[in-house]
This record gives sequence, C-alpha cells and structure tokens, in this order.
Amino acid sequence: MPKVLIVMGADFDAVSSEGRIAEAFQRAIAGESPLNSPEICLISDLSSIAIAPNETILCPLTLDIPETLVFPGQIIYQACRDISSMRDRVLNQFGTVAGVGNFWLPIVLTAKGPIYGEVIGLNRNKLSSESISQINYSMPCHFSDIWRQKLYKLGFNLLQILSAPPATYLMQFGFEDQKIYFDRLWPFPAAPSIASVGVQFPDLFNCHWYCLTNLPIYDMQITSN
Repeated sequence: MPKVLIVMGADFDAVSSEGRIAEAFQRAIAGESPLNSPEICLISDLSSIAIAPNETILCPLTLDIPETLVFPGQIIYQACRDISSMRDRVLNQFGTVAGVGNFWLPIVLTAKGPIYGEVIGLNRNKLSSESISQINYSMPCHFSDIWRQKLYKLGFNLLQILSAPPATYLMQFGFEDQKIYFDRLWPFPAAPSIASVGVQFPDLFNCHWYCLTNLPIYDMQITSN
C-alpha cells in the first residue's frame, strides 16, 4: 500500500485553519482506507524523507511548494500560485474581470468530468477579527440558476485551459452589482472546504481523496443546512 504524505506549508500551525483542513483530510483518508495511515509533513521536511515515486502519494495542501517537487498536480499548483497571471488569463480569454472574492465554488474534477458543489461563503455573523483561524464559512450559499450556470461555465473553461488533473478545486470569486469577479483558483480543498464537513456528502476532503486515487464519485448531496 502506498505511503500517503499530506504536505503542509512551512508556517503550518495545528490550531490554525491549516490544521483543521489537515485533520479533516486525514480523517477522510482513514475512513476510506483504514489500513493507510496518512502522515502530515512540512514542505521543509520533504528533503529528509525518502520518497519513492511509485510508493508514495503526495497530497500538498499548500501552494508553498518548490518547483522541483514532482507530483501529478505540479503544473497547476505553479499556475495557481501566480495569481496575477491567472487573473490576466481569465480576463483575456473569458472577459471576467478580477476582484476580491468572498465566495468559493467547489469543482470536483473526476476522471469522467466535473461535479459542481454548492457555493461556500464567509459566515459574516461569526467572523472574528482576532485571528484568521477563527474565520467561519457557510454552505450552501444560494445563487440563482442563471448565476450558477455562469459560474459553472467559467470554472469548466478555466480547468480545461489549465489541463487540470482530477482533484477538488475551489474557484474563489466575488459577486457584486450583479457581476462576477474572478479572484483565484485553489487546486486542493482549502480552508473554506471545512464548511462541507457534516453538511455535504461526500464532503470535499473525501472527494479530493477519491479524485487522487481514481475512485468514483456519482453525486454530491447537501445533507444538512
């Protein structure tokens, strides 16, 4: 059975939002592969870990990775890290202007195609100014069918031009004055995905593991509001 490494950034803090997504992803993997015990490692520790390409599944949950790290998502992680270039590309190719976004569209890209999740938003009633680790997210955020279709089209086209591999993606966007603004793309279930735990089945962390291991996903359902 291959070894699973959940790779976190050098500033990883177990009590921060990064700690919460690492824990959620660990639970997702353990639930589907009881004999597999995923390990959390910092990007700074990778050089001291023996990595056998055919015996290790690398699962970075950070964009802070060296360009020399070889794994299936290497190219798209590099593209997502260059936020300015991606915003320019989205503007030039799709006509969507850039802007700060407080919404996230989950796109679970399976080998057979994309499955779109319900939009995630900031829970402003619980937003704390004390620490980013206390930021809360809510799911689902309701958008009309017209706007959902526009979001789906933008997400589909973006992943297509990036030749994105199977994974769970979050397209961060803004919505104001009846207009969509593109912010950035996350190539893994980032902090807002925490909102899907206990609300969506399967949640976005399970979906990410299914995509990375080529397991089928037939549908995603909201089980609780």
